[in-house]
Amino acid sequence: MPDKDLDEQVERMLNAAMGGLTPHEALLKASQEEAEKVAERAAAKEKNRERALRLLAELEKAQGKSKD
Repeated sequence: MPDKDLDEQVERMLNAAMGGLTPHEALLKASQEEAEKVAERAAAKEKNRERALRLLAELEKAQGKSKD
């Protein structure tokens, strides 16, 4: 296979893999998606923290009643 044909085939494969985006656009999209994931993970952490605190309060309350 001549080099030109191989280069064209590689170029088509890269374009297909990037969904028709330029390398710059693909990088921006990936960066935005990563930022969204960070925000989702932070929200999940906070929600889990709140649940843990409520559970701890319930356990402490239950222990207090069992001692009486």
